[in-house]
Formats: sequence, C-alpha cells, structure tokens
Amino acid sequence: MSMELELKNVALRAGDQLKLKGQILHDADRFQIDLGCEADELALHFNPRFHDDEDGSVLVCNSKTDGCWGDEERETHNPLQRGSEVKIVVKLTGDMFEVELPDGEEVQFPNREGMDIISYVRVRGDFRLTSFKIC
Repeated sequence: MSMELELKNVALRAGDQLKLKGQILHDADRFQIDLGCEADELALHFNPRFHDDEDGSVLVCNSKTDGCWGDEERETHNPLQRGSEVKIVVKLTGDMFEVELPDGEEVQFPNREGMDIISYVRVRGDFRLTSFKIC
C-alpha cells in the first residue's frame, strides 16, 4: 500500500535536517522524498527505485523548475533493500543536500536553484513511514 505525507508552509534552512524512519515495502517499486517550495518547484527529488528499466536498483536525484525536470543524477549503487527498516537523514547545507543512508552511505545533490528556504516536503510511494522529525 503506497503512502503519502505532504507538508506545506514549513521553513527549513541550511543546517536543518529531516530524519525519516520506516519500512521499504516488500514489493516496493519506488518511493520519493521531495523538498522545495511546491510540487512543481523542487530543489531535491530523491527517488530510490528497485526495478528501473535502465539500471535495475538505482538511486535517482533530480530537481524540478516550473514543472520541468532537470537532468537526472543516477547512482547505480543502491544500498536500500526491499522489506528493510531504514533511517534516512536529509541534511540541508545551503548549496548541497546530503542524504545519509544506512551503513554510512551518503548521496549528495546540489541545490541547483539556490533555494534558501524549503517550505514544501513530500514523502510518498512504497515506504511505510514510522517516524518523521525536523531537527
């Protein structure tokens, strides 16, 4: 069962972190964590995929401006596993997003649009969220 959490009017800045805990569903295809100022303006689209047509299991990062996607960055080493309990920490550093994954793995993605304040957060897909913290 796919889930969605959508937060509007938050105010995340450089130095803030999102801490998510949950379970990746056993039959997961994909899930996503989006940060921006609205659904069509995303500074970070973090999208683990477990059955991608090109690369199989892959981590995809992207941004969206005026509803148009930028160039995908793809990491073919995906340490996330279907059916596993995970903790994911998204750190905002100002010019970069750092996504901390299990086993000390980390993915970095540039803040292409230079968004100073993140006011929109969405988590959706094949992921059962059990804990969500803004630090």
